[in-house]
This record gives sequence, structure tokens and C-alpha cells, in this order.
Amino acid sequence: MHESRLTLWLARDGLLDRLAIALSGLCMVHCIGTAVLLGLVSAGGSFFSHAVHEVGLTLAIGLGLIALTGGIVRHRRVLPAAIGGIGLGVMAAALAMDHSGLEAAYTVIGVGILAFGHMLNIRAVR
Repeated sequence: MHESRLTLWLARDGLLDRLAIALSGLCMVHCIGTAVLLGLVSAGGSFFSHAVHEVGLTLAIGLGLIALTGGIVRHRRVLPAAIGGIGLGVMAAALAMDHSGLEAAYTVIGVGILAFGHMLNIRAVR
């Protein structure tokens, strides 16, 4: 019971969903920027590191679990969490690909689906 109160407190007013949407936007900027910069330069630095993607996915999963499951507890609707889960799955699949335009495309699609799930979660709470 204590955990559900904590989840409700953290998910209040869509704060975590908004933070997750902002993280999704940063991910899109990173992916698109990486694709453009890789086209302009031949060698990549830490900005292109695979670890950046692993950390980003870990943050997305953590925020998604807290915000989207908190939404289920508050509004009893599973659809936002299901859509967010699909987005996370697409993002995880992209992480398994080689760095390429296809990986960036999958990541951007997954991030968009995840952000859509968070937006539905915010709307369902209202």
C-alpha cells in the first residue's frame, strides 16, 4: 500500500509524464543531430557513444514505469501504459541495431510512440 501512495504522489499532475516527454524530445534531438553530424564528419566522439543510448533507454524505462503505472493506479486505464510499452520496445529494438539511419529512425519512432503514451496518461488523469 505504501508503494502505491508513493507512485500516486510521483505521478500527480502528470509531472513525471511531462519529464518523460521532455526526455523523449531530447532523445529525438540527439538521434536526428547524430544522423546529421555523422553525415558531416567521419569520426564520432562521446556524443555518438552507444552508452548514451543505453543510459537514455534506462531513464525512459524508469520514468515510464513510475509515471505510466502510476497513471494506471490513478485512472484505471491501461491503454497509455500499453502504448508507452510499445514505444519502449521499439526503442530497445533500435538499441540492438548497428548505428545507421535505420537505427535512428526506429529510435525516433519509438520515442514518438512513448511520448504519445505519456500524453494519453496526462489526459486520462484530468
